Amino acid sequence: MPTEASAAVAPPGPPDALESGRDRQRRLVEEYYARLQGAGGPERPVAYMLVGGNLTEIVRAFGYEVVFPEIVALNCAIKHQSLDNILHAESMGYGLDVCGYVKNDLGLQARGGTTSFGKIPRPDLLVCSFSGCYVYVKWWEALSETYGAPMVTYDVPYQREEAIRKEDVEYLVAQLWEFVHDLEKRTGRDFDINELKRVLAESRRAEEGWVRYLNAGRHRPSPIEAYFEAVFYMFPINVLRGTREATAFYEHVNEEVEQRVKAGEFAVPEERFRLVVEGVPPYTNYRTFWDFFRKWGAVSVAATYPKVGGLFDAGFLHDPSRPFESIAEYSLGAYVNQSWPVRRQLIERYLKDFEADAVLIHGIKSCRSFTAGQGDLRDWLIRERDVPTLYLESDHEDPRYFAPAQVKNRMDAFFESLEGRRAAAARGAR
Repeated sequence: MPTEASAAVAPPGPPDALESGRDRQRRLVEEYYARLQGAGGPERPVAYMLVGGNLTEIVRAFGYEVVFPEIVALNCAIKHQSLDNILHAESMGYGLDVCGYVKNDLGLQARGGTTSFGKIPRPDLLVCSFSGCYVYVKWWEALSETYGAPMVTYDVPYQREEAIRKEDVEYLVAQLWEFVHDLEKRTGRDFDINELKRVLAESRRAEEGWVRYLNAGRHRPSPIEAYFEAVFYMFPINVLRGTREATAFYEHVNEEVEQRVKAGEFAVPEERFRLVVEGVPPYTNYRTFWDFFRKWGAVSVAATYPKVGGLFDAGFLHDPSRPFESIAEYSLGAYVNQSWPVRRQLIERYLKDFEADAVLIHGIKSCRSFTAGQGDLRDWLIRERDVPTLYLESDHEDPRYFAPAQVKNRMDAFFESLEGRRAAAARGAR
């Protein structure tokens, strides 16, 4: 039976055929949060990191345990524990429009850091990978003031074009060496390039496995749900990257996906609509939102949010033969660090490569990095590319902004229009 810790990340929902992968994911979640209970101190210091463009491999090579407050926040939201933390943060003076992740984190820590899935340890080091979101910097500054912990900022240039610039890579590599020397002083350990390469090699294997899983959405029908299922299957690639556990997870899951294809077991019993989904999920109403898709036989075959930890499917993979350069390129390639023209091109490729029928955009009230520009994206898809597109808005952390009846009515109307469009196309073909 699932424990509270496992349920924090893996909500109920997919068919029974997916249970094995989910069970393994739950086990990894439980083990991770149990391990955190003994973290902190000189033997196992704790580094707080951000998901996008992070430096996990480097801090792991120096023996740090890694905590991701964004992932803690989504766990709280799925467990319906985020609102109390948000309200506490608002009572401290944080406004309604401040990022829900930030308010959950600051409210949680002010209330003692205890969740139903474990107590979150204090940071010994705050590593801010400023990659596409300036809120990150202010968030980490607030944590640094609260805990008195040192803060290191990794300044990642914003990408306006698809091509990575040589000077940007050189700028980041110089920062990475500074970071390594800083960690040597903090830990009293000499930097071991071979250890970093070992961790990077493990990361690369997991990343390749993750990409293989995501590409399974190209099958018709799709054996995976590339948004709802992928969101909790992305836990190992984000939290455990660089470990053997992450690599083994994707080896196992890909074997399972192959068996699904052979057995004719698909993400929805009767696939009617194939979608590309853009945006962060409404974690507080995750199951409800998913049910609105399944009612119509709609499956996400590709999605942008599971790539927030890295655009590995676009080639931004770690490379142990080029350790610092590949870390720099990975950071530059973080999804929210891309300009909207680049993000549009990526979504357009997904539409073509995964043979999708439409796009669904879920805007987040308190997240500027994802939401700013989504209205223009919708207009561009409809007017310039003739792609049916639905835009919805709620929040990833705050349940006050999710109206189930309204969301259901808009989704029902959208799928009805897709049915009408398909029928009209069939009549025209005769």
